[in-house]
Amino acid sequence: MLEVVAALYVERNGVYYGLPGVEPWGLPERDAREYAGPHPVVAHPPCSRWCRLAGLVEARWGHKKGDDGGCFKAALASVRTFGGVLEHPAYSDAWPAFDLPRPHTGGGWQRGICGGWSCHVEQSRYGHRAKKATWIYAVGCDLPDLKWGSVADQRPEALVSWCGNHTDKFDQRPRLGKKAAARTPDAFRAVLLAMARSAAQPLAEGAGC
Repeated sequence: MLEVVAALYVERNGVYYGLPGVEPWGLPERDAREYAGPHPVVAHPPCSRWCRLAGLVEARWGHKKGDDGGCFKAALASVRTFGGVLEHPAYSDAWPAFDLPRPHTGGGWQRGICGGWSCHVEQSRYGHRAKKATWIYAVGCDLPDLKWGSVADQRPEALVSWCGNHTDKFDQRPRLGKKAAARTPDAFRAVLLAMARSAAQPLAEGAGC
């Protein structure tokens, strides 16, 4: 029997909708902050208040950096409670804010003090049109060997995600639109779902801090 996975903070009618064994939760129709189990999760909490542009947005429009309405905090709690995986842009300021282990760009998994594991992976290796460097945090999952390695930012033909996390502020390469940049490639989605389905349920009390 296919293990059910809750996909949190996903776009309505996006790549997680209509899949067998996937229960999608988005905003505002089904508030992922209210997820109460029991299934393991794949969480894609909003990144706009944590990425490279968040400081600029705060300076210009007053939207405070890190003020995402509690989305990242709730996503992290779901991963630690029910098992699964959380995905965010590489170099996300949520990592130091929540004391998550900083991964190495060269590949492999780094363990944190709470028992979770982080890694760096670039979604271009799974079919994304931009490099889309990504950090993953996993709890209670099998930790697969992913397509490790980092593509040089200097390639002139490389597209840049709309947020441009950790790129030079003078970078003039073409940027993907927000919707295209946010889309998860099918091959990468399959990796995340497989990881979540491998999570032991339920996790031991206190296993995720």
